[in-house]
Amino acid sequence: MSDHETKPAETIARAAKAAFEASQLVPASERVIALQEIRKELEASKDAILLANNKDLEAAQAEVDAGRMSASLLKRLDLGKADKWDSMLQGVSDVAALPDPTGNVTYASELDDNLDLYRVSCPIGVLLVIFESRPEVVVNIAALAIKSGNAAILKGGKESNQTALLLSKAIQTGLSRTSLPDTYIQTIQTRAEVSSLLELDQYIDLVIPRGSNSLVRNIQNNTRIPVMGHADGLCSIFLDETANVEKAVRIVVDSKTDYPAACNAVETLIVHESLLNTVWPVVAKALLAADIQLLCDPPTLSVLHSLSPPPQNLSNIVHPSTPESYSTEHLSLTLSVISLPSLQSAIQFINSHSSHHTDAIVTESQASASTFCRGVDSSGTFVNASTRFADGFRYGFGTEVGISTGRIHARGPVGLEGLVIYKYMLRSKGDKGHIVGEFGVGEGKKQYKHQKIDTDHVPF
Repeated sequence: MSDHETKPAETIARAAKAAFEASQLVPASERVIALQEIRKELEASKDAILLANNKDLEAAQAEVDAGRMSASLLKRLDLGKADKWDSMLQGVSDVAALPDPTGNVTYASELDDNLDLYRVSCPIGVLLVIFESRPEVVVNIAALAIKSGNAAILKGGKESNQTALLLSKAIQTGLSRTSLPDTYIQTIQTRAEVSSLLELDQYIDLVIPRGSNSLVRNIQNNTRIPVMGHADGLCSIFLDETANVEKAVRIVVDSKTDYPAACNAVETLIVHESLLNTVWPVVAKALLAADIQLLCDPPTLSVLHSLSPPPQNLSNIVHPSTPESYSTEHLSLTLSVISLPSLQSAIQFINSHSSHHTDAIVTESQASASTFCRGVDSSGTFVNASTRFADGFRYGFGTEVGISTGRIHARGPVGLEGLVIYKYMLRSKGDKGHIVGEFGVGEGKKQYKHQKIDTDHVPF
């Protein structure tokens, strides 16, 4: 809504709740139509949206030049870069084509003759999603919310305000051509609105913050509403003692260079001590050739200084690490490196230093791969694959709300299945209905049957 600034937070929240409740009797096919209309409107509004994005980029560049914004944040802001616009539109279509996540029976049981119980997937309700910089997230989350039957209130970073405003307008214009209320997806732009909305647990059912740990913690400490945390991505790769050197080079370089500002880019490389004079020098040369700054512990640093001939840029981009290096999300062409004596010590290091996002092992040992995947307490554990695969689109979710590093009902890339919960539906077909008083222990009392029913839909 273009005039949302004039509306108090409670009005926005109440409208979202009303839109959600009204939508529950709208057929799922209408939600697909809504996504198709939104894509059409986004295509029609492309020039205006990208013009607004350029204005946001110009303002952000000034902030970077003044030292008030990081370069990684600026990179995330560019909607016209490479194929980001086309990927955003394709994400809408992909979500529309996915199976409806609501109305699915996940449990069915006959409690008594003509008394059947069903557990059925349903939307969560009203989502408040708070994220930083990337304007395409407005469209990604709107698509997932609509498809899963949830209403949403979205708050992007102030650096993308102009872009987000036009994206939101296009979404609501598309919604206006359907039977869904145009208040089904709303955007806000100020921190004051967020603070007010965090108090409205009677209207908002789930808060999803995407950003730094400090953002997530601040929101968790200031609301009674359940929070699905999407914190930073401090991802690691461990080169096991059986690591294949070619795999190690390809996987580590890709994990760091494919998109350094992403939350699934690798930030820490752990090298098994037995590889210090074999695999590590080859991997290091590949990283230096890609102009990646290395922050090394004494053993890995010593090996690099003994290389002959030394790489030309060795003195410029190789430096000693500090304890803080291994708890820092660099979001740039910087990689922290440490050597450890065993798989177990690597697992312990990752569990104590990572953000529990995505961690990988390069190994030729099935036993090591299994131990790593079970022992590392992260939402994604990969074997011989780049950490950059941790993504809802790549997983086939269409797109994602974000990557949850918490331990509630959704973990890892949160797609449609992460945006539904369930309700229990009980139906009596008895002539007199059913009452609890007829069941129990003793003469004349009924016993529950608890027999599984094979069904994939609710018959009422």
